[in-house]
Amino acid sequence: MADPSKDHIISLEKELDWLSQLLDQRMQSYFESKPFDPAALPPPQLQGKGAYGKLVQELSLTIEERIALCMSLVPNIRPQLFDRFFIQNKSIARSFTEFGGADNAQHRGFVPTGETVCFVIAEKDLQRRITLLQMFSEDHVFYRRNILRLSHGASQEMFWSGRLTLSEEYLALLTTGKPFEPRYSPMFPAQRLQTYHRMEDLVLSPMVLDEVSHILHWLRFQSEIREDSLLQQRFRKGYRALFHGPPGTGKTLTVAVIGHETNRPVFRIDLSQLVSKYIGETEKNLSTVFALAENKNWILFFDEAESLFSKRTEVSDSKDRYANQETSYLLQRIENFDGLVILATNLKPNIDRAFLRRFQSIISFNVPEALERERIWRNLLSGFGLDKEVDLATIARDHEVSGGSIHNAVQFAWLNARSRESAYIQMGDLVHGVIRELGKEGKTSRI
Repeated sequence: MADPSKDHIISLEKELDWLSQLLDQRMQSYFESKPFDPAALPPPQLQGKGAYGKLVQELSLTIEERIALCMSLVPNIRPQLFDRFFIQNKSIARSFTEFGGADNAQHRGFVPTGETVCFVIAEKDLQRRITLLQMFSEDHVFYRRNILRLSHGASQEMFWSGRLTLSEEYLALLTTGKPFEPRYSPMFPAQRLQTYHRMEDLVLSPMVLDEVSHILHWLRFQSEIREDSLLQQRFRKGYRALFHGPPGTGKTLTVAVIGHETNRPVFRIDLSQLVSKYIGETEKNLSTVFALAENKNWILFFDEAESLFSKRTEVSDSKDRYANQETSYLLQRIENFDGLVILATNLKPNIDRAFLRRFQSIISFNVPEALERERIWRNLLSGFGLDKEVDLATIARDHEVSGGSIHNAVQFAWLNARSRESAYIQMGDLVHGVIRELGKEGKTSRI
């Protein structure tokens, strides 16, 4: 079997060699005033091999699009390819305006801009230059898939002076050949949420399980909804669900299980890093998160969401006005996201009512009933040595606690048994663990 990484490198080498030849031809045509059309030098047939070849094939990229994509990679993998653009225009004693290029104190190589792309593809052809504008519009696949764009440092910059910027995710994919997974950072304050549990491990009421199954159905048919024009017109963009209920009732675990069942990454957003006291910063931070998640099969999970999606207030000063504007922006941004967003809260009444109407699912997670608690006890204690006097049905009946509390009680009981060097958990260990959990909530045991 062929080595995928080898295929990937071969595809990149072929594309870079083609671009190098194309640059030579363009420079020769420019300085010798000879006409040159990039179409005269067709790109290599990559046959969908490696991450680069697969992307070219999947998007059916044109020659112009492949030139721009390859040029965006050059500063990261073969910067010397652009050294030819450092040539000086002797008549004006500085670099050629036509070549474009941006300054970068941290990078000694040539940094291509939109002007550079225009020169390589169109040179002096005004009509072709104008046509290239479409490649960097919001309607183009480069923008919609967050692949490539022109980055401007200031709003006063000329359009083509923007740096040719390959997104971090596609830089990782096209250089390593592996899917991109963002790291926790101020730009993406989120961590991957994972579990080994499956749907059959969830102990939830039939009504809740039915609602969760509905979310799974949407994920299963999401691509069909995206591609069908009728469904796009009739259905809302994306899917929004609200999980509410007391702590420890399985909200976070259920989100992780949805990701596991559908083989989709779940990212838990750190709201403490997302929310800022500075005006406009929260919106900016949220926009960055959604831009990175757009057009991917990621699930975004906002825990303790009442801190971010709280009720709008009466406007009495500028702070109230900006707070309301912030909430309105958040509602709009989440509603425009084409993927699955799940919010969890212990305080449903604090969520803005205008936003509640935008949810396709609102699921109430309650403290489990006695039979459900018994099943949780048995699941968590499966495989452990239990003393013959352990009566899980009695513990479940007499102690109204959440699944999270049961999990903590089981860990406490096991540690108690190990501390006395016993291989068996006793009834007293379990009861003691439950009493500790009840004490955290200010409750007392019936025993």
